[in-house]
Amino acid sequence: MAGFRIGRGRDNRTQQQQPQQAPPPYRGGGGHAAPPYGQQQPPPQWPQAGGPQHHQQRPQGPYGEPEYFGDPYQQHQGGPAPHIDPYANNPGHTQAFSINEDPYGDGATYRAGTAPAAPAGPRLHWKQLLSGIVLRPGPTFWQMRDYPVWGPALIVTFLYGLLALFGFDKAREETINATISAAIPYVLTTAVAFVVGGLILGAVTHTLARQLGGDGAWQPTVGLSMLIMSITDAPRLVFALFLGGENSLVQLLGWATWLAAGALFTSMVSKSHDLPWPKALAASSIQLIALLSIIKLGTI
Repeated sequence: MAGFRIGRGRDNRTQQQQPQQAPPPYRGGGGHAAPPYGQQQPPPQWPQAGGPQHHQQRPQGPYGEPEYFGDPYQQHQGGPAPHIDPYANNPGHTQAFSINEDPYGDGATYRAGTAPAAPAGPRLHWKQLLSGIVLRPGPTFWQMRDYPVWGPALIVTFLYGLLALFGFDKAREETINATISAAIPYVLTTAVAFVVGGLILGAVTHTLARQLGGDGAWQPTVGLSMLIMSITDAPRLVFALFLGGENSLVQLLGWATWLAAGALFTSMVSKSHDLPWPKALAASSIQLIALLSIIKLGTI
């Protein structure tokens, strides 16, 4: 009896101290832990997708285990749409995403130096172009930054070259004292030389602007630079035809018009190539030095 009481007491104590256990966890391999003697353990229920409002269980593999690596986008009869993952953000599944997706747009931002998509305005007539370079240079250069101006540039530069020869004292005396048959080819050659020189200097300015980060087209840059070279030197040339190139007033006008040419070159390159004015001035420096040496001072 004593042994029976001790054994019975040990059994009662064991039952009182042992708490109620949860269903044994899944151990893999297709089986579960055996339930206690005399108890029926229901099979474990896997989490349902979407919460308690959905009564759809996970698909199971051939050994009774959940299908973690199935194709969630495969369309079954009566199943979800192909583009919806019913198991996303649940244990064993990860929601698909793209590393390049941008919820705020295509990522296009402003970049300095990018030309506008369309021209700033219609092409100006040659009269409006010539007057605009003198009276309203900024808007004119901005509007004509996408249009070539070969016609006005070549004609104005050629006419300027015909008269530029008479701005130098020695060349004027030789031309006046020569016969007409000898003077005409000399004058025409000088005019063509000015046109070619304007093309070369304009190309140099455009190349320097591109090297400094500009993005403008070469045809408007070269054409506008030729017009600036010819128009800005016109006041000095008019007085030089009558007073001579060595006159003090002509020299003063030469320096003033050279500074005006520098301001117009800087504005033109800045608008045409979308550059700040220090870089635009640096791109125009070689052309300005050449104009000062060849035309204004006559040292070459």
